[in-house]
Amino acid sequence: YQDTNVAQYPWLRLLAQGSQNICCVGDDDQSIYGWRGAEVGNILRFEEDFPGAKIVRLEQNYRSTGPILGAASGLIARNEGRLGKTLWTEADGGEKVRIRGVWDGEEEARTVSDRIEDVQRNGRDGRPVALNDIAILVRAGFQTREFEERFLTLGLPYRVVGGPRFYERLELRDALAYLRVIHQPDDDLAFERIINRPKRGIGDATVQALHVAARATGSTLYRAATELVTTDEFRPNIRSSLGGLISNFERWRALAGDGGSALAHSELAEMVLDESGYTEMLMNDKAPEAPGRLENLKELIVAMEEFENLAGFLEHVSLVMENTEAAGADLVNIMTLHSAKGLEFDTVFLPGWEEGLFPHQRNMDENGLAGLEEERRLAYVGLTRAKRDVTVLFAANRRVHGQWQSAIPSRFVDELPPKFVDVDSEPGVYSGADNLDGGFGRGRTLGYGIGQPRAAKRDMHTSLIGAAPQGFVIGERVFHQKFGYGRITGIDANKLAIAFEKAGEKKVLDSFVVPADAAS
Repeated sequence: YQDTNVAQYPWLRLLAQGSQNICCVGDDDQSIYGWRGAEVGNILRFEEDFPGAKIVRLEQNYRSTGPILGAASGLIARNEGRLGKTLWTEADGGEKVRIRGVWDGEEEARTVSDRIEDVQRNGRDGRPVALNDIAILVRAGFQTREFEERFLTLGLPYRVVGGPRFYERLELRDALAYLRVIHQPDDDLAFERIINRPKRGIGDATVQALHVAARATGSTLYRAATELVTTDEFRPNIRSSLGGLISNFERWRALAGDGGSALAHSELAEMVLDESGYTEMLMNDKAPEAPGRLENLKELIVAMEEFENLAGFLEHVSLVMENTEAAGADLVNIMTLHSAKGLEFDTVFLPGWEEGLFPHQRNMDENGLAGLEEERRLAYVGLTRAKRDVTVLFAANRRVHGQWQSAIPSRFVDELPPKFVDVDSEPGVYSGADNLDGGFGRGRTLGYGIGQPRAAKRDMHTSLIGAAPQGFVIGERVFHQKFGYGRITGIDANKLAIAFEKAGEKKVLDSFVVPADAAS
């Protein structure tokens, strides 16, 4: 009932108004489909709509262990818009929810894969754990890429549930087609795919004419188009559109070369997506999937930055695409949190618990407090998919548009009751488990435009990242565990601009660096 929408709600009231005989089952803490019209207020108003209705709270849980239920219940209790319930289980024991802080997304994927291989090899409590009883639940679809590539490298079989694999997604196939035509203009499949995407007024008849011309001359579609735009074969508007596309490809190809005007291949990809109108097409798309498609394209740029040139990246993608999904039922499950509702697994990994990613900034910006509470319900759903083992992960750094940016642990990490969690972190990411005396706090004031900023909780507990060192000055030499030694060139509150000796100019949080003398 928590997923009923604005159209279903009045119908249900009309059906029940005569007999006053209606029975609904729902969990207000699992209302996570607001983006497709679900209205949590329908279940919250049930007693008002049907006075005298008997409410039966289904509080016994038959899936998860006590610590998992305790962590999930403590988190969701922060929501104001809920009916409230106290979950309990007859099951004894159980491991605490593990919180794992890592340096970046690559290490996040490596940490998860190492844990999966360990569980696969050694089982748990003397019992084997099948791969299909393990799930990685991400907040956004673009997060699957690093896990997919890591698993392919290891030969660890997996499936993406509820959608295609990363490079098989529509917008990724389109973007890759543009890049393939730049790299190899004779690729007919790639050229035909994007010739009218976004729409340029080039229809099927024009494409068919290109096929006829190409066959007649033993050429390719691209070369045929290059020739025909100089003739009267097509109407002026088609010649203009097709000629403009060919001209763009020639210019992009020149920028992909080795000359002094050459662009980095990741920068070129951004240019192509913008100048082709593809980015604008998605920005103007009102479908609920459009923002996620844009995020996937941004992740594509991040992936390209890991390779030296366009040819190397395209070769890598071809190899990835050749690895078809493994046959059989015993596969690790990768899916979004929205796709996981109603499912259960022995072992669950929840990566990307960072501010702006989870809770997702767009949901908070568009819906304010209601958006934040829906994000918290989504976190609750993620935790309660696990029967015996949950690991929450966040990365201290993420690569965004070619720049490493320091990330902040999600406020949801703060809100997990400390007695139900264990910290298992890389050195330097946490201030140290021995110092945790009351919970988890980032020691930061974060408002994000929602009500008043939360007060920092230094008096309650120690920051996960550690207290910010005091007294940094411009020109001081410092050390960062990932980027090495560097010199501070700018200071903006708790953010430092540092010229690293090997990694170049980066912006990092001051809590991630120490004076150079202290590191030696």
